[in-house]
Amino acid sequence: MTAAVDQLNRPLRDLRISLADRCNFRCVYCMPKEIFGSPAHFLPSEDTLTADELLTVVRAMAPLGVHKVRLTGGEPLLRRDIVPLIEGLAGIHGIDDVALTTNGSLLTGERAHALRSTGLSRITVSLDSLDPERFGRINGVGFGADRVLRAIEQADGAGFRPVKINVVVKRGMNDEDIVPLAEHFRFSGHIVRFIEYMDVGNSNGWTPEEVVSAREILERISGWWPLHALEQAYFGEVATRYGYDDGGGEIGIIASVTQPFCRSCTRARLAADGRLFLCLFANQGMSLRDILRRGGTEGDIQDAVAGLWQHRSDRYSERRGRGDTPGHRIEMFQMGG
Repeated sequence: MTAAVDQLNRPLRDLRISLADRCNFRCVYCMPKEIFGSPAHFLPSEDTLTADELLTVVRAMAPLGVHKVRLTGGEPLLRRDIVPLIEGLAGIHGIDDVALTTNGSLLTGERAHALRSTGLSRITVSLDSLDPERFGRINGVGFGADRVLRAIEQADGAGFRPVKINVVVKRGMNDEDIVPLAEHFRFSGHIVRFIEYMDVGNSNGWTPEEVVSAREILERISGWWPLHALEQAYFGEVATRYGYDDGGGEIGIIASVTQPFCRSCTRARLAADGRLFLCLFANQGMSLRDILRRGGTEGDIQDAVAGLWQHRSDRYSERRGRGDTPGHRIEMFQMGG
């Protein structure tokens, strides 16, 4: 099977999989508790893809060019079958990188070692503030930042190094944490990635005034410790990387609002209900679950995905400034943001 290329000559290389639309946090920029406080908002278990179905999808997509898989959610560690699932993914021919993004709340030392031993390559942990009170407000359930820091230590101890730390930056919410977070992880061997606050979904009340731009983030940090730009590690890398001049490590900045990178996007997203989306800001997706549960084969999935990707022309972030954007969009936690 020939590798899939879309209408803008972008290859299909990365698949992000939402293992569950549920989460034990209620972060204000993703799943605000005022809206998502009822179980009625989430999928019944029978509507989510099983581990066998997920493995079938990935086996079908690997010959199309997918070689990196990232497991997200919701909170992916809520899936009880995550260890055997990772083992299965790591064994698929062509898949050379299996990563996980987690809020860290369920990442014990024992679990981190189990994930590592079954083939997980990398871990990213979300941490939006070091201040206990502020972080508790952001995650909506009062979970302590110290517990997330312990989870990062557990991941490090299991052999995940560097751990990447994702920080969503929203003006008036946690922009005062930019420098403290950078300082905390300098010389740690880990990498903080600051993410511009995005208009994903329909429920977070996004306004452009709340976006702290990549330029401002960079200026705030470099005002304390000079930085220099690092070369892109691979085509389609979403973070712009900077190294500290004094050797303190590196940071990344993801600027999908002010510096869109649609033209190099190589990612597809598989929602927990089996819909495949071609853009984080999409308003519709193709149901691979329906194909599978009608008796479809791995080849049927491969043909469907190849046809979908070959017709892809998504570039939402580039169009945002012109007002030429879709209306109702899928929530981030539903599609594996």
